[in-house]
Amino acid sequence: MSESPKPAPAEGKLGVLTPGMGAVATTFIAGVLAARKGYAKPTGSLTQMAHIRLGKRTDDRNPLIKDFVPLADLEDLEFGGWDPYSDDAYAAAMKAGVLEAHDVEGIGEELRAIRPMSAVFSPRWVKNLERVDQVKDEASHMAQAESLMEDIDRFRAEKEVDRLVAVWCGSTEAYEEPSDVHLDLDAFEAGLKANDERITPSQIYAYALLKMGVPFANGAPNLTVDIPALVDLADQEAIPIAGKDFKTGQTLMKTMIAPGLKARMLGVDGWFSTNILGNRDGEVLDDPESFKSKEVSKLGVLEHILQPDVYPDLYGDIYHKVRINYYPPKGDDKEGWDHIDISGWLGYPMQIKVDFLCKDSILAAPIVLDLALFMDLANRAGKSGIQEWLSFYFKSPQHASGLYPENDLFIQLTKLKNNLRHLMGEDLITHLGTEYYDEG
Repeated sequence: MSESPKPAPAEGKLGVLTPGMGAVATTFIAGVLAARKGYAKPTGSLTQMAHIRLGKRTDDRNPLIKDFVPLADLEDLEFGGWDPYSDDAYAAAMKAGVLEAHDVEGIGEELRAIRPMSAVFSPRWVKNLERVDQVKDEASHMAQAESLMEDIDRFRAEKEVDRLVAVWCGSTEAYEEPSDVHLDLDAFEAGLKANDERITPSQIYAYALLKMGVPFANGAPNLTVDIPALVDLADQEAIPIAGKDFKTGQTLMKTMIAPGLKARMLGVDGWFSTNILGNRDGEVLDDPESFKSKEVSKLGVLEHILQPDVYPDLYGDIYHKVRINYYPPKGDDKEGWDHIDISGWLGYPMQIKVDFLCKDSILAAPIVLDLALFMDLANRAGKSGIQEWLSFYFKSPQHASGLYPENDLFIQLTKLKNNLRHLMGEDLITHLGTEYYDEG
């Protein structure tokens, strides 16, 4: 096993930038501020709540992850970002309706002080957002990217941060396949200058952030930092990237349930999934082109977990359907309903039904925190390019060309923790267990 350089200490302040400062970003920021003051727990966050086993089970070494690896402290985080709506973080949080006003009273002043910068936005890529009031009007995509770089410089100076990291928390863009403008960096930069309509706002953000040395994680199913041009840029600049699409509600359940069914060699004949949600994300996904981006991200999960080509008798004819329905009264309280037709011994049919009444942004917020802290850790450890070890957090994990993505939640968690052990020079945990028994 090759040695991994231990990360540099997390000294000074870390700036966390979020393209998109709606429900997810404001819930994340409010949660961190509340945790700082000690009146809320960062539930759902591995970096803050989870332990990691080191050595043998008999060694009794089980520190918190945040005590094992040198992560930035919550007290050292500064927040900023961009949004096409000019509301400060408090107003945006109240409009999003995720948090109750009484839950943010103690941090209201801090939230009001956080105002989004003017956004790169195009209704071509996000159709269902109306009455946006602060959009960059530079003539070309390259000029917009340069404006973003100026924003980054200004934020760095004003907040006196030592390091930066970015996590995409914006809306889902319309679906697109990679084209020639995305395939190498020279073509992409030429496309930025020529205002090529195939370049999306999220790709402009990613380009600007990587050029400024800022690690970037993509929380939406957009084609963003996973295009060859930006993968090459990340390698060239020696910057970590990761994505894509936060694994929150229904897909989180799938990556828990499907591995269990496969582990017991139970067949799956059909899996019907429907979502009902009423937040800004639901409104955006009501557009068929934006829904297509989400659908592709969601549909790939079962195929990669169940491996129908390897197990054709069990999963070769699975019928998998995903629906997302915008229903404004739901607000951020998303309902994910799954009907699963399975088969057991001698082919006898059975069913599983799951009704997950969840809060979308409540599940996403700790993911934003963990990605920010782990991407900063990776950067300080000299890691660059695709960070596949962070697949745990994504519906459609980014991976090297020629590989399939690992979607099994439990394999993903083992991969994440073993990467942390490797980073700190500890033995990897294989769970073989033979060392506890006399093999003589």
